[in-house]
Amino acid sequence: MSRKSSVNIAPTNLDLLAKLMDSQFKIPGTSIRFGLDAVMGLIPGLGDISTFLVSVYILLMLAKKGASGFLLARMTLNIVLDTIIGSIPVIGDVFDIAFKSNQRNLKLMREHYLEGRHNGSAGKIIIPVLFILLLLIGGILWVSYKFFSWLYHIIW
Repeated sequence: MSRKSSVNIAPTNLDLLAKLMDSQFKIPGTSIRFGLDAVMGLIPGLGDISTFLVSVYILLMLAKKGASGFLLARMTLNIVLDTIIGSIPVIGDVFDIAFKSNQRNLKLMREHYLEGRHNGSAGKIIIPVLFILLLLIGGILWVSYKFFSWLYHIIW
């Protein structure tokens, strides 16, 4: 049985969950859509952690459906970007409205099944992803150090 004939392209519970998280609501008078990811992101820490967990749940469900290692790595990168950038106050909220990582991941999964794209191992993407994460973590640590040094000099 071919991939195309064995895949149900009707909306699933994961489609509905991704829509709820990324584009359920619309700003009146505009075409801008947002979901619970942007709303919950307004709650410092707790909102970002809970939306991260929902994204990981969607990733795990897609992995159960047979995603390749390469596809899972791309999906993980989407989640990591959404979580890291989404946790920055104000900028992260705007990013959440624009990026829509859960819907991106479902689109990648459809492409994987319907078009045979995104197959193979994750080796091609894991090294760059780890490098980017290392740079991001280093940048966050540097900014935190500079901020606390500045704050220390202001206070004392």
